Amino acid sequence: MATEAKTAARSMAEQVNYYDAAFVSNPANFDYSGKRVFDLCFSSLLLIVAVPVFLICAAAILLGTGGPVFLSQERMGRGGRRFKMYKFRTMVRNAHLMRDQFLHLNVMSGPFFKAVNDPRVTPVGRVLRRFSLDELPQLINVLKGDMSIVGPRPMLPEEVRALQCKDVLVVRPGLTGLWQVSGRSLITDFNHKLALDRKYIELSNFKQDLWILLKTFRAVFRATGAF
Repeated sequence: MATEAKTAARSMAEQVNYYDAAFVSNPANFDYSGKRVFDLCFSSLLLIVAVPVFLICAAAILLGTGGPVFLSQERMGRGGRRFKMYKFRTMVRNAHLMRDQFLHLNVMSGPFFKAVNDPRVTPVGRVLRRFSLDELPQLINVLKGDMSIVGPRPMLPEEVRALQCKDVLVVRPGLTGLWQVSGRSLITDFNHKLALDRKYIELSNFKQDLWILLKTFRAVFRATGAF
């Protein structure tokens, strides 16, 4: 894991250097109305195409562990507005009440918790997480305007409080983003994740969004950093 994390960190540095050369722009000039139109069109299309996948995922969860199928978590949106982020449930029921039992498995620094082979994750959940299928319901958040297709990672209120990082709340959080295509959970330093979110905001432009989106499809198919 340590070797994978270091490799991911090197990859991150290389990508940030690439961005410095290719995507430097003034975020104040970014067409946010155009970004919203893209979000609406792209998320609507994906939701239509993904209906069979939604049904298969829901059926697998129900057959595996019963309901509920969906999980909602409070996250911080643009301007500090709180919203409910949707996901397919990949853990046992009431998993949040068991977190303290597995703190020794945490591989992340800072307030973020992530465990390799987390005992709370169900067998069906492991498959969904491997291919990021658990994130598909967030397309609903994109349609509602809570999130964007591409943006910083949606942060928990306690993460924002602990790190005093309200500066990343100037844009909508994203279904995917720079940190997701730079190794995701292989990046174990929370400050690296935060630095990538800030780099995304600093260099915001449509070309960058398209580049991240293309990289996302490759990362999903390769299951890079998914656990």
